[in-house]
Amino acid sequence: MKKTAQLTLLESFMKELGYTLRYEKGNFLGGECRLKEDKVVVINKFLPLEGKISTLAQVISKINPTSISVEILKIIDMTRLQ
Repeated sequence: MKKTAQLTLLESFMKELGYTLRYEKGNFLGGECRLKEDKVVVINKFLPLEGKISTLAQVISKINPTSISVEILKIIDMTRLQ
């Protein structure tokens, strides 16, 4: 699966979980945060594609959702090996 397709799959899964994705510039990698009752994932927009995928995979593995697809599990496993 191409990297852009992996990123799109992870982004859509996070949106299904009720998270808002924000790509911002700054001196950080990214991660999950909560603003009042909103669930937000902030990602550095200047990260390379692999960095964005890795950040989303880390957040997904951290929140450990119950309904996760095989494709997403493969992406998470691949980012752990790198």
